[in-house]
Order: sequence, then C-alpha cells, then structure tokens
Amino acid sequence: MKVETFSFHAATGWTVPSFPALDSPQTLVLVFGGTDFVDDPAPIAALAQAYPQATVAGCSSSGEIHGAHIADASLSVAVVRFARTTLRLAEANVAREGGATGSGEAIARALAAPDLRSIFVLSDGLSVNGTDLLRGIHRTIEPSVIVTGGLAGDGSRFQKTWVLVGGKPTPGWVVAVGLYGDALRVTHGSRGGWDAFGPERVVTRAVGNVLYELDGEPALALYKTYLGERAAGLPATALLFPLALRSASVGSENLVRTILSVDEASQSMTFAGDIPQESVVQLMRANFDRLVDGAAQAGRDAGQAAPGDTLSIAVSCVGRRLVLGERVEEEVEAAFESIPEGGKLVGFYSYGEIAPFAAGQCGVLHNQTMTLTRFGEA
Repeated sequence: MKVETFSFHAATGWTVPSFPALDSPQTLVLVFGGTDFVDDPAPIAALAQAYPQATVAGCSSSGEIHGAHIADASLSVAVVRFARTTLRLAEANVAREGGATGSGEAIARALAAPDLRSIFVLSDGLSVNGTDLLRGIHRTIEPSVIVTGGLAGDGSRFQKTWVLVGGKPTPGWVVAVGLYGDALRVTHGSRGGWDAFGPERVVTRAVGNVLYELDGEPALALYKTYLGERAAGLPATALLFPLALRSASVGSENLVRTILSVDEASQSMTFAGDIPQESVVQLMRANFDRLVDGAAQAGRDAGQAAPGDTLSIAVSCVGRRLVLGERVEEEVEAAFESIPEGGKLVGFYSYGEIAPFAAGQCGVLHNQTMTLTRFGEA
C-alpha cells in the first residue's frame, strides 16, 4: 500500500510538481474541495485524467483538511494504491432513485459481495436525509461491513453541494467506494464534546427529518427563545446550538442533530437526519476544550496501526468549525497526533458524519462530531 497526499490552491497551483505515479485498478483517489469548483472544475478534471484506471471519489467541503491544516476554496487530495485490496465505485442519483433510502439501496446492491469489508460513502449535503441513506444501505449489506463517510458541505451558506460523478462535481448524487478483501484493515472513531443544557423535551410531532413540535409547542418558536438575538442568523446560527437526541428507553445512545433549514410558515426545522417522534431532545452548546479533546479521542478510538503507509480520513462538522473559530486547527492537530508514523491525513468539514458508534456496529449518521476512518493493509 502506497499513500500520497497533496493540495491545490488557485493562487499557487498544485503543491506537487507532478501527480504521483500511482495509477492502477487498485488505486483510490479522494478529493475534497471548495463548493465553487462546480463552476470551475478544470483542476479536478486534470486530476481525474491523470488516474484513468483509478477509482475517483470526492465531495464539496466546508473546509478542506490536509495534514494538520485547514484551507478554504482549495482541493485536498489523497492517492492510495492498495496492494491486496480491490475497489468498486457505485453512484446513485437521488431524484432518480426516489430519495435517500432508494439511493442507499441502489448503492448497496451495486457493492454487495461476500468479500466486501468497508464502504466509504459521500453524499450531497442538502437533498439527502442521511438517516434514510444509511437505512437503505443497511437493508442489503451484512452488519459486519464498516460504513463511514460524510455529507458534502458548503460552509455556513447551505446553498449548493456536490459529489464527484464521472470525475465531475455534480449536485444531487450519492457516491460510495466499496473496499474488498481480507488484507484490508479499517478502523474508526467518532466523538463530540458538546455540553447539554436546559430541560429535556419530547418530540411530539415530526415527520422523517422535519421537526414540528416539542412538548406540544411549535419547535422553531421554542428554539428561537434559546437563541435570542442569534435567531436572526438562522439556519447558520443553529450550528452553534445543536440538539442531543435519544430514544425514550433507558440507556439509549445519544446522537447529535444539526439544522439544515427552517420554515417560518410551518414553524418547523429540517435536520440532516431523522428526528423520531417520541424521542427526547436537549439543546447543546460548545465546550471548547472538550471539542478538541473529542477530536483527540476520535483519533485514539481509531487505534494505533503499525508504522507505515496508512490513510486517515477526518470528517468533522461545520458547526464545530464555526464554534472553534480561530482555534479550529487545534482539533485537526489533535486528530493528526494520532496518525501512525508514516501515515497521512486528509478530510473535510461536513453537513453530517457517518461512522459506527463502536466496533462491530452499523454506521450511523452523526452531527457535530469529529470522525476518523483509517485504512491500512496487513
């Protein structure tokens, strides 16, 4: 296994004099970039042309991660040539497949095989309910398959996102890479670091990922009372105050949900994933030190691989970036410190993170977390 990472900036071009000579049918090229590359895709096209045999996947970002650094309006690239792992790419048009669940089912059918070990999935960040997407994937694949990835971002603008389809930035699609064979070693970690505050409230009316009422009151009006003056900046300011979500049963795991949009007419809020009726929610706010510690713990959860070539992919929520502000590189540095000697790190800031809660569990949609996926070979 051989891994190289590099980046592109409009003002200075590529950070390598030429693309690494790693093209093969067992090469994976991952690209995370600024939203505006949908209008100026020439650098991505050049990259795809350099690797005609490779599997190329990527998405738009709310900030590109390369090593311990973050940039905007750039491209962060990893090129991985596996020695004993095979790859397969699946793509699904969300509208054509009838929504997120159908897209997940289509991808899973295309990738399913006895030796499938992992799926890395990237989705349009605005038109897809991540919970439904994963529900569709898990209907077909074995529970032992590790599913990780994320939803494409667009900063705090929430206007347009893209994934790479045929090497071109395209909105409204889901893409996924299947990785096959016993040589593959994949580990993962996912941590938050937010503090809950205020009373717990019951979801009394919700449909899928749209929340209408909490404790019988209009959800948006109630939420605005907590935001105060910040309510004028919705939906972007909602990234600062996500919801902790759990089922009413004792001992259930907490998920975090981020708002994608609000509807003043219906007083509702649309989230990146499902808000089940009768579940219990509570507002959360940032604890700076715990956010950074959470990123470090996610790296530790991904495990210490042997020194040598490994690729770690960091997917962190745009809300964390907005909250941390000038301290945001601290969380990337904390995750970077967990990288095995000789390993590489790329990633992006997202509208939703996909990772299991723990080893041996199906991937779920998270918000406001730092997740790490680490690929290596035995």
